Parts: sequence; structure tokens; C-alpha cells
Amino acid sequence: MHTELKVNGTTHRLDHDPRLTLLDALRDHLELTGSKKGCDHGQCGACTVLVNGRRVNACLSLVAMHDGDQVTTIEGLGNPENLSDLQAAFVKKDGYQCGYCTPGQIMSATGMMEEAKAGAPSHVSPDLAGEVSLDDAEIAERMSGNLCRCSAYPFIREAIAMAAEVKK
Repeated sequence: MHTELKVNGTTHRLDHDPRLTLLDALRDHLELTGSKKGCDHGQCGACTVLVNGRRVNACLSLVAMHDGDQVTTIEGLGNPENLSDLQAAFVKKDGYQCGYCTPGQIMSATGMMEEAKAGAPSHVSPDLAGEVSLDDAEIAERMSGNLCRCSAYPFIREAIAMAAEVKK
């Protein structure tokens, strides 16, 4: 089976088994190992990438479902010499601890900040049609699909809040 993906701005044509997950395609075929295989059941969020700007658990998604889609991985956000605002905030606020979940946390937060900016409410949003304010409760709810084994949640939320303020 053939699938064409645009990953971090580069087009890739993959010849693959139809059962290949997006995560395995990124890690094993394209050698983009920033996205992590945590639980492999969509429960931890370590594999989170953006597909056409939306958060996706890459371990639960078949690459064949994404022909022509644009995929952004952690490698597409920044690099050590030029960190994104969110990556820099994670470093400044010590939001990474062991670092295993960090790529998924940052990708999920990137998508989450865009969702909030577009006015998409969460379970804790006080108003379904109003402006979304990224307070601590709102960030915690929106990031609840990403687990951190080190329990660095307070630092992760501080980093996201810091980056959200930078982006305003």
C-alpha cells in the first residue's frame, strides 16, 4: 500500500503494510524518534503528533488513514538552537523531568493552545461560546490525555501557561 505524508514540511511516499500505525511509520520508516511509544494503547499520550493541526495519538492511527495529510512532530516545532516558545517554557519551568513524555506533552499543548485560541470549550469551560482563558484548571483538563510518570504536572501546567502568555 502507498501513502503520501507531508511531515514537518517534507513530503514522504511510504510503501507499507496496511496495518502500519502512524507512530511506527514516523519512528521506524522516517527515523523521527521524538514521538514516543508509551502504552501503545492511546492512554498515555506520549505519541501525540499534530495531523492537519489537530492532536492525534499516533499509536492508534493507521498511516493509511492519512494520505495527503500534514503531520507535525516534535522535530518540526524547533531544535536545540531554536526552541519553540513552548519548548523553551518547558526548559525554564523544569517541565520535562525524565523527558520520556515531554514530546507528547509539548505536541498536545501546542494543539491545545490552538484549540483554545479558536474558542473550543472543554469540560471545565464556564461558557460554551465565550473566550477560553487558559487558567490552571482549563490547562489541566485539556492536557488530561497526557500522562507523566514523574508527576511533573504542576511544572508542565506552569510551562504551558507561560507559553500561552507569550503567544498572546
